[in-house]
Amino acid sequence: MRVLIDYRPALRERSGVGEYTHQLASALVAAFAPTNGVRPLELTLFSSSWKDRFVLDRELAGAAAIDRRVPVGLLNFAWHRLGWPPAETIAGGRFDVAHSSHPLLMPARDAAQVITIHDLDFLSHPERTRAEIRRDYPSLVRAHAGRADAIIVSSAFTAGEIERQLGVERARIAICPAGAPAWAPRAAAPRDGYALFLGTLEPRKNVGGLLDAYERLIARGSTRIPDLVIAGRATGAAAPWLDRIGRPPLAGRVRYAGYVDPARRRDLYVGARMLVQPSFEEGFGMTVLEAMSLGVPVVAARRGSLPEVVGDAGPLVDPESPDDIAAAIDRLATDEAFDAECSARGRARAAAFTWAATAHRVYETYQRAMERRARRSGST
Repeated sequence: MRVLIDYRPALRERSGVGEYTHQLASALVAAFAPTNGVRPLELTLFSSSWKDRFVLDRELAGAAAIDRRVPVGLLNFAWHRLGWPPAETIAGGRFDVAHSSHPLLMPARDAAQVITIHDLDFLSHPERTRAEIRRDYPSLVRAHAGRADAIIVSSAFTAGEIERQLGVERARIAICPAGAPAWAPRAAAPRDGYALFLGTLEPRKNVGGLLDAYERLIARGSTRIPDLVIAGRATGAAAPWLDRIGRPPLAGRVRYAGYVDPARRRDLYVGARMLVQPSFEEGFGMTVLEAMSLGVPVVAARRGSLPEVVGDAGPLVDPESPDDIAAAIDRLATDEAFDAECSARGRARAAAFTWAATAHRVYETYQRAMERRARRSGST
């Protein structure tokens, strides 16, 4: 099986989509290593940028790389709006599967077409989006999803939303959740650790609600509430939040750590007392799974896919209620028995999510997509 994956979301400053793309590619390489000199899956990773060059790292050894010096915006416009050039032409090869890492198709002449949709927040709340996502995704996603031979999602929540909002039959949707990282467990929870928020600073992450909750905690004067560290790439929407951090009452209790490279993420979690993820919507919530894998207790929103990932491993809160968020943080910070229970449950739950299992689910999805493509070709 010859598979081409659009690796561009993982090319620089990997957010959730980029991290999923990178880890999936790594897992496919590991899961389908050559047997008797024969590789059951020949993986090619496609990248295109005017200034950023793609070089395979150690985790991707075994895959092939194709790097084109074409501006991202130009290629996206051509692919999304014109359906050109085909993957076979721009990559210079033949493929059985052309896998787009986002909700719009990678054009292809002969390959089965697979898309990944992590969430439909861009459709429900286009005002939260920007650039090409705002321009193309809401107007084109229904048509592209309708033509896709298979749609990969990372949660049952997103699968249901695609059925409901896009009218796609469940048979073409495959739930392939992210896997927990293979990190060594941390020695012990730091007594003087911080509360951590990790994610792109964009409206749907509800950073403003988290800051509102912290102002309430600070006003109570509790000495057991940990300081807050906010980490992640800042979008234009982040300016008011970053301004608030520098002024009382948050100054000195909340700090912004900026974008954190994947190689440094484990260290960031190790120093945390808890992770707080109060998002209005998540298609999966990789940071929650990463934190739980190390035994970091999690406070998460009772929205989107987060209850699927967290289960009974931590308190779920109403993201619209700063008081609810504050109460959950306060309980984890002050109730040592509850904190230990959430830590243990989180580790146990995270162990059920593996990238090896994800890789095999994706491979099976590719096979079904090829079968569907063959049936469509035979009927034309």
